[in-house]
Amino acid sequence: MTEMVYGAVPRQSGDAILPKWWRTVDLLSIACVLGLFAIGLLLALAASVPLAERNGFGDYHYVQRQMVFGVTAIIVMLIVSMLSLTLIRRLAVLGCGIGILALLLLPVLGTDFGKGATRWYSLGFASVQPSEFLKPCFVVTAAWLLAASQQINGPPGRLWSFVLCMLIAALLIIQPDFGQACLVIAAWAIMYFIGGAPMLLLVIMAGLVVLGGTLAYTHSEHFARRIDGYLSTEIDPTTQIGYATNAIREGGLFGVGIGGGQVKFWLPDAHTDFIIAVAAEEYGLVLVVAIILLFATVVIRSLSRLMKERDAFHRIAGTGLACMFGLQAFINMGVAVRLLPAKGMTLPFVSYGGSSLIAGGIALGVLFAMTRRRPQGRYHDFMTGTARA
Repeated sequence: MTEMVYGAVPRQSGDAILPKWWRTVDLLSIACVLGLFAIGLLLALAASVPLAERNGFGDYHYVQRQMVFGVTAIIVMLIVSMLSLTLIRRLAVLGCGIGILALLLLPVLGTDFGKGATRWYSLGFASVQPSEFLKPCFVVTAAWLLAASQQINGPPGRLWSFVLCMLIAALLIIQPDFGQACLVIAAWAIMYFIGGAPMLLLVIMAGLVVLGGTLAYTHSEHFARRIDGYLSTEIDPTTQIGYATNAIREGGLFGVGIGGGQVKFWLPDAHTDFIIAVAAEEYGLVLVVAIILLFATVVIRSLSRLMKERDAFHRIAGTGLACMFGLQAFINMGVAVRLLPAKGMTLPFVSYGGSSLIAGGIALGVLFAMTRRRPQGRYHDFMTGTARA
């Protein structure tokens, strides 16, 4: 009767953002990321102090910077995970264009910091590695193109995504950064497979990768030197790989004890590319297994959630981001134990690095946005490709 006289009370259009986000996001995966960051700070206390002394900084200079970068990355991750997927897609396409332009300008405006690869822009107070920010933008953009190609009368998204992948890979190889190029190609191949690619094309892609590796070996001294070092039956104990493998061997099951490790005094990249060697030496296999389990939990839980996702774009983009996250961790740890050639790649959320941490926060924020629980379309809509979250 009241409604008949005064009219119906307008319904709320939806819940508040934070309660809705809390109910739908994967909280366990977020906790695992926070655990990785905490371990990274712990290892930074051990690995970065000798480097800070050599460079004339205070003992905890790099630890403080990692704290700032890491907290910023976590805040960015949480904010991005609350955004709508439409906004994320638009920002990713824009970011992909800006990232490609930044890679194009690297040979002119970039610097190598004496490492033989021009990958960074120096800002004076910090440096920026554009490839780190380009990776999540590329994954989302490529997934959008692949999903659009599945629609009736849709664009040739598969071809466009392939061209985009090859363009970015070529720009990374020019730096040279073969590790990131391989990571981009691997992520695209996984998304292409998830999007329904024919096996023949994937075999052709594998052949092109082998051909590209052969050409790189014969024409790039940098690439050939790393491959030769990897294939050598003997390890030079004075190289980074030599120091890292010896540290892992010395660590054993429980490590040599906090502060007792020696690899941090000899490895210039102990706080970045070879942080897992510091973990293995001082804390032993126990901490290494814990780190692996944290990475595996994020990847497996993300993929299990995406298996229930009916929207092609969400499923392809989320799978690409989850696999890229896991592959980067695998490559970093694989290099340290000499399963893979040296590639100069950080361990996500554990290694020191502003670009790596903040870009990783963006990538995981998008992943958590993709894996949030949402109403799925009807089965008929799914079969006709019209389901929307």
